[in-house]
Amino acid sequence: MTKEQGTAAPKGRVILHLDMNAFYCSVHEAEEPHLYKGKPTAVAGSVEQRKGIIVTSSYTARSKGIKTGMTVREGLRRCPDLILIRPDFNLYRTYSRGFMSIARQYTPLVEAVSIDECYLDITGSSAFGEPLEIARAIQERIQTEWNLPCSIGIAPNKLLAKMASDMNKPNGFTVLRIRDVPNLLWDKPCDTLFGIGRKTAEKLIKLNIRTIGQLAAVDESMLVKHFGVIGSWMKAAAYGHDHGEVSAERERNKSIGHTTTLPKDVTGREEAHRILLNLADQTGRRMRHQKMMAATVQIVIRRPDMTTFNRSVTLDSPTDSASDIHREACKLFDRYWKPGEPVRLLGITLQNLTLQTETAVQLDLFDYNEQPRKAALTKTMDMLRDKFGEDAVLTAGMLGDDPSTLIRNKRIRGTSLQRDEHMLYSDE
Repeated sequence: MTKEQGTAAPKGRVILHLDMNAFYCSVHEAEEPHLYKGKPTAVAGSVEQRKGIIVTSSYTARSKGIKTGMTVREGLRRCPDLILIRPDFNLYRTYSRGFMSIARQYTPLVEAVSIDECYLDITGSSAFGEPLEIARAIQERIQTEWNLPCSIGIAPNKLLAKMASDMNKPNGFTVLRIRDVPNLLWDKPCDTLFGIGRKTAEKLIKLNIRTIGQLAAVDESMLVKHFGVIGSWMKAAAYGHDHGEVSAERERNKSIGHTTTLPKDVTGREEAHRILLNLADQTGRRMRHQKMMAATVQIVIRRPDMTTFNRSVTLDSPTDSASDIHREACKLFDRYWKPGEPVRLLGITLQNLTLQTETAVQLDLFDYNEQPRKAALTKTMDMLRDKFGEDAVLTAGMLGDDPSTLIRNKRIRGTSLQRDEHMLYSDE
């Protein structure tokens, strides 16, 4: 079902999924319509170098073949009149707070999952009208008050609400009920079911399960045998069932991380280590700002063919030190990277986080006299950077001309908290 079909409120819960359309480009168009309205635009990290990657593009640009992840050079080849825009995350956050504030006026149960999307549980919001009236009012207010287009999915659970919002973009308005699932979803490939990624879909294909309908028909025990507890979830999801709650309370971050896409392939160990230094510096700083420590350091490496792998190590003792994070990240890189192999993206994620006040730190027998001094120095550096800016105190190894040096600039860096599903790339 799409658009305004159906007027009766579904029984049980009523969940909305609000998804902003081409959010970054739409924000720039809302700010400066005389420059960008109706034109092919793209947000890219390295506009000047013409070597960067396109983060997102307007629907006008998409109609000309521009895609997320495409190089700027290729984008300009396909669309010579493409307008490149440097990211401005302070601006994006302002607009994000704006549309989410409208959502919270209709229910306190709003769960932000990224900078440009959220779930709303409006089961108890009948004072504002029927579910379709509420959804339409939210969509119209966001357009009127913030000049932003959005798509809204309406369903009895989060899974179907998310899938419904993806069905009609831009400015879609879709109702998806459990009884609609066989007709609307069962003929689609398994990887169109939200929560099933490419690798899982490939494994399903090897089991001769290609569509959501075939997934629904498979014996659950067979799925559990091959996928564990996820198999039970996939079986239920294929029928449109999902029991996830809309959580208005922001949980403590389960991880803190950042990735950077490089304007050109990196093939040297020393250069990769320098990029990891910038990533370790900022992930460590963000973690200390939240007064947390990490027990696990993970790195992500992506090759030019877009194949990606993650490797992690759990430390003997939790740390909040950038030098510790950098050392472990470099060890992982050296262990799993083949000399000379090109790298297009690098990232560091800190996991198994605990509050500093709740964490027992093991002192190094040979270094215990130095550790308090290092902690005091780190605290002083943080204070200086809080007061004078991120570039106030740098080591020589942090200097360079690749995007990893830009993540200290909050205006353009964005964020990729694990909770936010790597929001830099979530803009659709």
